[in-house]
Amino acid sequence: MERIFSKKTLRDFWEQHPDSEQYLKTWFETVSNADWKNPHDVKNNFVNASILKNNRIVFNVKGNTYRLIAKMNFEKSWVFIRFVGTHADYDRIDAENI
Repeated sequence: MERIFSKKTLRDFWEQHPDSEQYLKTWFETVSNADWKNPHDVKNNFVNASILKNNRIVFNVKGNTYRLIAKMNFEKSWVFIRFVGTHADYDRIDAENI
């Protein structure tokens, strides 16, 4: 089981973007029930995820309308949500260091 920090980040986002709610809830449930040991395990669940440096993974949400960046700690099974935003917002950040 993965521990996700923090669901409030997702909730705050879907309150601003209601069309993302079901997608983010599904992402949260999938990740909560995962037993990932490495980035390849993530790709088995999310084939369109992009593996970045610094243990960050970019997930496409709602057909790539939105993006979510998570920093992974595979050893402790922790997932830190570092960013959730529109594709345009994503283009303005440094995904490997956020």
